Amino acid sequence: MANEKQSFKDRLHEIVFEADTPTGKTFDVTLLVFIVLSVLVVMLESVESLGGKYPDLFYYLEWGITILFTLEYLLRIWLTGKPLKYIFSFYGIVDFLAILPTYLPQYILYGHSISGYHSCPETSENFQSI
Repeated sequence: MANEKQSFKDRLHEIVFEADTPTGKTFDVTLLVFIVLSVLVVMLESVESLGGKYPDLFYYLEWGITILFTLEYLLRIWLTGKPLKYIFSFYGIVDFLAILPTYLPQYILYGHSISGYHSCPETSENFQSI
């Protein structure tokens, strides 16, 4: 059974890290599409007539893309034999910096609480962390 898990992990490693396979190329192209989509979302959100009219759409698109990139980052960490080596590699740092701008304002605005409850300064409401 361990061999099945290892072979699954090896296959995922090949897809994620090797672009010379058809599946690896598809993975890379899909990531590129989401990178372009992410940039487009930020650009379109900054257009006053669009950002003001569809704030929820842009909010959910931004978070959806960020969650996807976060999963990809965590997948890469899990698949490498030396996670710290990847985390502190050029690509690991780039991946981390790509998701940081979405998470950082949440941490700054709502603070960090061990209890899992955060106070929203604008509304004085309490929110439970997910």
